[in-house]
Parts: sequence; C-alpha cells; structure tokens
Amino acid sequence: MTAYEELAAWVSSMDRPDATLLKPSGWQLATLDAAKSRRAAVLILFGGQGDGSRRPSPRSLGRNDLDLLFVMRASSLSSHPGQVAFPGGTIDPGDADEGAAALREAREETGLDPSGVELLGKLPEVGLPISNFLVTPVLGWWAEQSAIHAVDTAESESVFRCPVSTLLHPANRRTAVLRRNGSISRTAAFLTPDAVVWGFTAMLLDAMFEGLGWVQPWDRSQEIPAPL
Repeated sequence: MTAYEELAAWVSSMDRPDATLLKPSGWQLATLDAAKSRRAAVLILFGGQGDGSRRPSPRSLGRNDLDLLFVMRASSLSSHPGQVAFPGGTIDPGDADEGAAALREAREETGLDPSGVELLGKLPEVGLPISNFLVTPVLGWWAEQSAIHAVDTAESESVFRCPVSTLLHPANRRTAVLRRNGSISRTAAFLTPDAVVWGFTAMLLDAMFEGLGWVQPWDRSQEIPAPL
C-alpha cells in the first residue's frame, strides 16, 4: 500500500462519532470547556520531498519519500510564541468548512497555492486549552506543489518542510518537560534540523503516526526541557 493509500484509508476510518485522535498515552493535556471555546482548523500537509518548486507528488510514493509542512510562530505573539505549528487558525464565518479554513490560513501563512492541495479528510477535533480552541486537523496531499515562504513575519518567523523519515527516526524522538508555576507537564517532542517540535503539534504528530502504524520504538525516558 502506498503512503497516499494509507493516509486516505486512515482518515476515512476516523470519520465516525466515537473516533478520538488523542488517546490516553501518558501525555498530559489540560481539560477544555467546549461550550466556551473557539473553533480552529490546521492543515497537516504531506508532499513529496523537494525544494518547494512546482512539481507533482505521485501517489505511488512511500512514507519515507514524504515531508510535512510547518510554520514557526513569531516570538512576539501572545499565544504559543516561537513554537512550531501546522499552518492554520480560526475558522471564519465566511469559510465553507474546516477544510476551507485550513487552506485559507495555509495560503495566508505560507503562500502555497491551495489549488494544488487535495484534502483527504478531517480528523476528530482536539481541545487546545491554553488558548481555548477546539482544533480540527485536516489531512492534505500536496498533489501539485508550490513555492512557500513566511508571508507575514509578524505572524510566522519561518516556514519549513521536514522529511517524515526524520520525524519517525527514534534518535529524533524525545519527551519535552514543561515546569511552570509548580506543575510539570510532558508532551512528545521531535528534533528536526530547523527546530524542536513539541507541545500540541507534537502530540498531534505522535497520535497520527500511532494511528497510521508508522511509529518506530523509541525511548520516552529521554527528556528535554520544553524549548520556551
């Protein structure tokens, strides 16, 4: 089965009322009051590894041929400053659905051409308590790639792509530890050449790779301080 087929089959299997993306796995996530939260969407975009020039991502590619698109949030932002995230943001009244919101935000943040993105489906929404959002991850296939850049540096300091094989390699897996106000929280973390992916985005990555059956055994006891 190709990576495209695996992704399409998995996201389809998650389209049911009882599906949960973040299952109890040792990661600590605060509770969220859904009645008072705002709604957002993020784009988890898989494409064939490349330099960002326009070219297709053949559906015959395997998982080790793929990369994922990330943004690094500006350090001046009040919410999640300097952290790596998937492109995305608040769902606006004019957005047709979560997929439309994720594509719009991705274009505004990275300059990608939405017409080259095939949306495979959406995953169950996940609460992000620290900023009071209910986030819907949208899975995308970068069928026709386009150049990317940080469109507004006041929002995103940089935009980068990371090979899936790098994220999956056990040597690049860590547990990030956050100590704040006398409490301790732990999340998944991924070491990449561009930045450390941790927190909410890393938990989504970890859950996705687990769901796809792509995870390689790694040592959760290897801890690093959360890179605030």
